[in-house]
Amino acid sequence: MRRKRKINDILEIPKEVYSNVPNFIITGFEEMIIENYKGILEYEDYYIRINTFIGIVNIHGINLKLEKMTEDNIKIIGKIEQIELERTSDD
Repeated sequence: MRRKRKINDILEIPKEVYSNVPNFIITGFEEMIIENYKGILEYEDYYIRINTFIGIVNIHGINLKLEKMTEDNIKIIGKIEQIELERTSDD
């Protein structure tokens, strides 16, 4: 494992590429992309709960929609008012 980290550091590979650590891309208050997610726990137009490998992401807002989903990424659009992170792992 240590050798793998050194190679990744030398090649400057981002951690989210070779691990399950989620990556959040937030564009203003209207768009959010979560990379490396596990699943959707709850989905309402005012509240979305997303499970990741290290915790839960709670998104509060107005007219929230899941615009695009792949196996690895999920895109949420709408008026995002609040984002909460719940740690479920000690990593």
